[in-house]
Amino acid sequence: MNVYLVRHTSVNVPRGTCYGNTDVPLNDSFENEAQLVYEQIKSISFDKAYTSPLTRCVRLAKFCGFEHPEKDDRIKEINFGDWEMQKFDQITDPHLQEWYEDYIHIRTTNGESFIDQYERVSAFLTELKSKPYQNVILFTHGGVLVDAEIYVGRFTFDQAFEHLSPYGSVVKIEI
Repeated sequence: MNVYLVRHTSVNVPRGTCYGNTDVPLNDSFENEAQLVYEQIKSISFDKAYTSPLTRCVRLAKFCGFEHPEKDDRIKEINFGDWEMQKFDQITDPHLQEWYEDYIHIRTTNGESFIDQYERVSAFLTELKSKPYQNVILFTHGGVLVDAEIYVGRFTFDQAFEHLSPYGSVVKIEI
């Protein structure tokens, strides 16, 4: 099965802000960015479309012609818990340094670790493999694209964020 993972377009959030599960607005350049995504996928016939329930993904799915994609919480961005919408350099939580030292395993305060996110994305992809689809599209987030590429063995956890795809990217994997 071919799975096309689409990262949402750029967000209107100040640089350095910690956001993940927060439903943040998109930049005014949305239509131009979305058109570039559409150009990359328009010639592919998809059997099924899924989206993160966050509006930055749902809006892109609809722009690309998927009026009723299936929403799935498992393909949401990482939950940063208490740190959501704070500037990283202004977070006073003493737990932050522990997380910086091992973000793969250490959970954010009242949130997730990277491995937590990976496990839910992996569960989604494992379930998806049992479906009778040939081409599937997911409108999702940067962390989920990384998780999916680790899932198929493109790189390891330690290399994860060397491979973060830009906004509006389309990454194809086979599962």
